[in-house]
Amino acid sequence: MRAHSGWAVAVAVARLGQAPRVVLRKRIELIAEDTPKQPYHAAQSLNLKAAEKLIGHCKETVQRLAREELGALIRELQSRSFTVTGVGVLLASGRALGTLAQSLASHAAIHTAEGELFRNALIEAAKHWRLPVVPVKERELFDRSAEKLGRPVDEIRERIKEMGAQLGPPWRMDEKLSALLAWLVLAERPNT
Repeated sequence: MRAHSGWAVAVAVARLGQAPRVVLRKRIELIAEDTPKQPYHAAQSLNLKAAEKLIGHCKETVQRLAREELGALIRELQSRSFTVTGVGVLLASGRALGTLAQSLASHAAIHTAEGELFRNALIEAAKHWRLPVVPVKERELFDRSAEKLGRPVDEIRERIKEMGAQLGPPWRMDEKLSALLAWLVLAERPNT
């Protein structure tokens, strides 16, 4: 899965014959109508106590929706006779978060905090459903995949392009990276 502010793209890949194939592609919503799409941006203008309350409410909502959405994806895949063996979550570069006050004091830190909020909710949702999590920094995805899959990066890019051609649009960077991560999860869990 690849998270954004308020939503994520989920792609499931299965072993069908020798080649992996996309069996599900979906946008999942991670905010409710009563929560801001960008909680840290919304909290920036509040006093610290009010900001803590807003962020706390948003975290609870995002985590609940992530669990519900992932549960629905699992049930959908199971209804089609697939077994979910793990969840991959694309990570950012890894800039460390500070305190809430520090995060709210910097626009760049606000973006980092929001990204972490949604990514962490996806990771916690996978743990809730007792699924192994494969977190991968986005910038390392192709190199790690090439090593694990034993294929050159150019060949992997071509295969990902073919997966999208089989499905049709949309096949943006979100779907491509999520599909590659799902393929990597399969490769890292070969006996399941």
